Amino acid sequence: MASKELKTYTLSEMKDRYIGKEGSEERDVYEYELRMDVLGRMIKAARKERHLTQEQLGELIGVKKAQISKLESSANSATIDTILKVFKALKAEINFNVRLEDEFVKVA
Repeated sequence: MASKELKTYTLSEMKDRYIGKEGSEERDVYEYELRMDVLGRMIKAARKERHLTQEQLGELIGVKKAQISKLESSANSATIDTILKVFKALKAEINFNVRLEDEFVKVA
């Protein structure tokens, strides 16, 4: 009996199939939520590296512990201003890249 070869798929193909094609509303929502999750995890890791509680970090930037908790768990969307305040309080550098089509935008 001949063995069947398994069909393999790329991650992009799986996203297209089960989430939606790139550029679709479903895919855009998924990608946004994924980025917020990664950002929340980075905030939490940096906070723990600095040995700060959520309450202490909140005090440094003038928000309540609950808002830090929401940022870390990606429960809400944060403004860029809040994100910058968090990383400044953590003495952490944050970099943004903007890509138009296939080229990164460089600011002089």
